[in-house]
Amino acid sequence: MELVYPPVILGCKTLFRVLDLKLDLKGTEHIPVTGGAVLACTHVSYLDFVFCGLAGLPVGRKTRFMAKQQIFANRIAGPLMRGMRHISVDRSAGQASYREAVAALRSGEVVGVFPEATISRSFTVKPIKTGAVRMAVEAGVPVVPMTVWGSQRLWTKGRPRNLTQRHVPVLIRAGEPFHPSVDDDLDELTNDLRTRMSALLDEAQRDYPDARDPGGEAWWLPTHLGGTAPSPEEAAALDAAR
Repeated sequence: MELVYPPVILGCKTLFRVLDLKLDLKGTEHIPVTGGAVLACTHVSYLDFVFCGLAGLPVGRKTRFMAKQQIFANRIAGPLMRGMRHISVDRSAGQASYREAVAALRSGEVVGVFPEATISRSFTVKPIKTGAVRMAVEAGVPVVPMTVWGSQRLWTKGRPRNLTQRHVPVLIRAGEPFHPSVDDDLDELTNDLRTRMSALLDEAQRDYPDARDPGGEAWWLPTHLGGTAPSPEEAAALDAAR
């Protein structure tokens, strides 16, 4: 029985209504109604798991996200994360969390991952890890590419969070699933996933109703769209410096 997830969902939806966030969700029909699946989402904000998780609700699915161990150690967030049966990732010993995710997929759960591992400061899709497709292959489940766009305006890396900002459009897109197999090349599968994620992100950016902030700032737009976010090269250098 789900005791924690439903009230958390209700709380988030209430907050979204208070802030009058302009949620635009498309592609939910691509998420399987039954059985395991990997949701592989782009990553531009600390809130992406909240918005990505909304995609499964229209088809009655609750997503178990893989998240870094530090969140589970938080005295407030930790009990909620465990209550929602999300999966703790210790980056120094990742095999245990990988096995837990595969077991969840085999038992019919939807598991959410961010294959870029960290937030993209450039607001483009970074090189991604192979874990998402490896889990799908091992568990025999499909991968659903996803993107979230607009959430970076609320809270992202290197910027002060602004969780009281109202009327922000947030676009959530789920793409067509694909079914990797043991006969496929792992690197090719990973490159294919990144291509699919990038295409969804490009689509969301084209569909986005706001060109820039009312004050004329464009910090949340990537350089190729005329924004002032770090370029992919500059973002990589910032990440390496940390």
